[in-house]
Formats: sequence, C-alpha cells, structure tokens
Amino acid sequence: MSRLHGKLVIAQGGGPTAVINQSLVGAVLESRKFPEITRVWGAAHGVRGIINETFINLSEATTHNLELVARTPSSALGSTRDKPDAEYCHRIFNVFKKHDVRYFFYIGGNDSSDTVRIVNQHAYGEGYELRAIHIPKTVDNDLPINDHCPGYPSAARFVVCAISGVNADMNALPGVYIAVIMGRHAGWLTAATALARKHDDDGPHLIYVPERPFAIDRYLVDIERVYRQHGRCVVALSEGVWATRNEQGRAVPLVVDLMARAGREPQVDAHGNLQLSGGALADELAEIVQKRLGIQRVRADTFGYLQRSFPGVVSNVDAREAREVGEKAAQYACWHHVDGSVVIKRTGDYAVKYELAQLADIAAKTRCLPDDYINADGNGVTDAFHGYLRPLLGDDMPNSERLWAPMVR
Repeated sequence: MSRLHGKLVIAQGGGPTAVINQSLVGAVLESRKFPEITRVWGAAHGVRGIINETFINLSEATTHNLELVARTPSSALGSTRDKPDAEYCHRIFNVFKKHDVRYFFYIGGNDSSDTVRIVNQHAYGEGYELRAIHIPKTVDNDLPINDHCPGYPSAARFVVCAISGVNADMNALPGVYIAVIMGRHAGWLTAATALARKHDDDGPHLIYVPERPFAIDRYLVDIERVYRQHGRCVVALSEGVWATRNEQGRAVPLVVDLMARAGREPQVDAHGNLQLSGGALADELAEIVQKRLGIQRVRADTFGYLQRSFPGVVSNVDAREAREVGEKAAQYACWHHVDGSVVIKRTGDYAVKYELAQLADIAAKTRCLPDDYINADGNGVTDAFHGYLRPLLGDDMPNSERLWAPMVR
C-alpha cells in the first residue's frame, strides 16, 4: 500500500486503566517522528470527539508534559461508550475528509476494536485511504490472540494487594468477606486474587468466575466448610457470574436473577451490555450468608472503578508494554502501511513480542479463562494460572507478614 500524507487522529475508548496514557503517549511520540503524519490530533471522548470536531493538537504538546501524562492513570483524552452505526460512520468520514485525516488509532477493548473494524470497512467502501490501527487495552484481559492486555496487569496487582490487606484484616477480626470484582464474561481479574495467598490459610478461599455456573446452594456449602476450617472466609467473585438456573429454568447472570426476584429490571449500555456496576450483588450475597448460615460478621465490597485507575500499584511491566503497543501502532501504520490490531505474544520466561492481527479476529470477541486455569470444583484456580500471572505483576510487590513468636505459658 502507498505511503499516505495527512493527519493522525488518536482516541481512547471504553473503561480507563492505570496505563492507557502510556499507550497514548507512546503512539503520539512515535508518530511525531514520521514526516508523512502532518499533525497528531487527539479526539476528546473517543469517536464522539470526532463527529463533534473537538480535537486537541498533540503535535504541540511538550515531551515533558506527555511523559507526566503517561504516568497518570485514566484516559487523558476522555472516553466514550459510543458504537458507530452506518450513519455515525458517515459523519466520522465527513470529518476525516474535511480535515485530511489519513491515520486513525483507537485505544480500547472489545467494543473499541469493533469500532475500528466498522470505521475501516466504511473507509474501504467509500474508497477513502485510511490506516486504522486498534491499540489493545482492557482490565478484563479478554481480547483474543493476546497473551494479556495492557491495563490488566496493573488492575490484577491492585486486586492482589487489596485481598492481601483483607487477609490481614480477617486475621485480626475474623468473619466472612465477599469481594465483587470486574469481569463480565471472563474471570481473569477475579482469578488474579489467588496470588494474594501467602500462607496456607490465607484467602481468597473461594474464587467464582463467569466460566463456571454459579449456584447459591453450592456457594453456601463452600463458605460453611471454609468457615468451619479457618474461622473466616474470603470470597472473590466476578460481577458477571451466571446463575445455574432462574425460576424459569434458564441460565442468566446472577445479578439479573437477583434483580428479577426483587422486581427490578436490569439496565443496558449503548453496546447492549448489561450494567453490572453497583453494590446490589455484593449486598445480596452477604445477606444470604447472614440469613442462611447465621454468621453475623459478614462484609461485602464491590471494587468498581477502584481497580481500573488506581495510581499506587501500577505494574512496571504493564507500563512498559502499554507504551510499546502505542509505539508499534505508529510503526505498523507508517513503516508497513497496514491496518489491524496490535497484539502481545509471550515468549520464553518472561519476554514478549508484538504482532499485528486482523481486526475481524479481535473485534467484539471474548477470550475466557482456559479450563486448565480453573480448578476441578470451579471455585478456585490452578498452579498454571499462578505461573501465567506472576511475571505480569511487576517488581516489588507489597509483602504482608505475621508474627512468629510462641505464646507465653
């Protein structure tokens, strides 16, 4: 394909992460090296910023400012959940043509990759030459082909540290603790809590992920067993776990089942995804334990946004790789003149390489936890998962210790 001269528009979509700005800055700084890219513009709030023509001239941002932004969590350009349809794409291309935009980079997850695919198809259909690159990002870690996704290692490091703190708390004042963690269709982030275990009796004692059906009765049996054994129980549960069956005999997300029993309708976003945020699921699961097992000290938290953009526990591995996928986007577009999605492949123990995948192989697809990462009972993870995640968490993980001294007679 021929070398194109024109502007680059870069945008950020979907949920923010602790390292998404590393990808932004990597792409901007690398793109500014190529003379065929005449200007680098950032679209405010994703594709919505394109149709509203709200752009930031990143060609005039200082390198010092960009480096400070790179180390700042959340999406510096702002984000969006908009998903372009045919009419939306038509408006995007009117803007691109008006401003001679020939390069489009979109940093995001499943839905954002699908947006890049739709925009790219529209460009091809209209005969408009455009280099469209998807730059991976998601704390859910569920993009296919990728070994892991930028944003996930730092979010995983957060939940490991959080549950480590809960373990210390539960040792001081025992009870039952339930953490509801992000993960709509895949349990990667919830599974990460397993690395909080330092001692044999540490939690999470139970881990429930969307890859296995969830039954309230089994959940209660599991908690009662662990509570009797240790005098406490720490549970990590994905927000998207599925109920075994509802009253109509259908498998549905647990939160939908519980809301239906309470007479409430679940909400959906612009992409048709169920809204799983909020504390209803955690509160209901805690109340069930109190009522049916008679355990009084039961607490539950929904981690929510905290796990996405927490600045204090960023994985240095994650920050480095997030920067590099942004750099590779510019190199693929300008050196190789191709469209696609940058992917991370693992090599050796531990290194990565970057490749470009077809957009159709990434867009709107989900990579779930493989079976060999989930234990036979469906309430925990295996050593194979430990080996997968440990290199991603970075150096200098916080350490919790216990007193090892004899009791006075």
